[in-house]
Parts: sequence; structure tokens; C-alpha cells
Amino acid sequence: MLTAFWFLLVLVVIQRLVEVMVAKRNEKQMKAAGAKEFGADHYKWIVLMHVAFFTSLIIEVTIGGIGLITFWPLVLAVFILAQAGRFWALLSLGRFWNTKIIVLPGADLVKKGPYKWVSHPNYWIVAIEILTLPLLFEAYITAVLFTVLNAAILLTVRIPKEEEALKWAVKQEREGNYNH
Repeated sequence: MLTAFWFLLVLVVIQRLVEVMVAKRNEKQMKAAGAKEFGADHYKWIVLMHVAFFTSLIIEVTIGGIGLITFWPLVLAVFILAQAGRFWALLSLGRFWNTKIIVLPGADLVKKGPYKWVSHPNYWIVAIEILTLPLLFEAYITAVLFTVLNAAILLTVRIPKEEEALKWAVKQEREGNYNH
């Protein structure tokens, strides 16, 4: 069981590190094109929450001696589907995808992929991951604690800030305050 845990954890951490590198590249390109960052003041708290999530997960699984949940194939399938959704969302946003809130005035709002049907699909995907990864290994405290914490941050801080940023970009476009 611990081997499966460490294998999956290493894969997820590698995935996150690659995503951070892509985000940094996209941030640099977008800012060079005149993009503006919103919510920089809360970004550090989101990073801290994710680091704390992985730390809590490791502690609960390794110290708690917990095993796989009895219906692990279902939970793993949901987790894997979330990974596919994450990849789809990232591909759909392309050079506009970022872990930060960075908007480029004059750029069209992405309405393809999952964005065609759902607002903020990547946030839904992260919520599913934060719930299913700990559940897979019966880390119920981590699952509940970080699901609630993530929801609180998303609903009270992150999504409202992203909506503000998108409204700003639309206003800039309407007023012609952007460079192509």
C-alpha cells in the first residue's frame, strides 16, 4: 500500500512541478504582452495550502498506517478522470493558463474545452483531487480539512478575484486601453 501511495504521490508532485514551469513561462510571455496580475496578495496562501495539503497527506498516510479504501478502483478512476480534465483545461487555455490570475486585455475569453460548459473548471478539478487523493488512502482528516479549506479560499477569495480580473480586461478592451 505504501508503495502505491509513494508512486502516486511522486507522479502528482512531478506533474505539479511541470505545471509550475509552464505557468512561469506563460506568465513571462503574457506580462511581456501587457498582461496584468490580480490577487498577488493571496497567491502565497494558496501555495501554502497546497504544500500543507501534501504534508498532511504524507503524515496521515505514513504515520497513521492507513490502507487503501475498499472501493479504491472507483476513487482512483475519479482521480484519473480529474487528471484528464486538468490536462484538457490546461490545453484549452494554452498560453493563457497560469496558477496565478493574469489577464491580457484584448485577448478573447476562452470558451472551448471544458470552459465551453463550466466556469473555472480547473478549480472544480483541484477540488476533486483534494478530496479523492486522500480518500484513496483513507486519509479522512486531510480529505475533509483541505476540501473545506480549498472551498473557502475559492469561494471567498480566488473566484471573486478572478471575476474582477476578467471584468477589468473586458473594460480595458471596451475602452481601447490595450496593445495588440
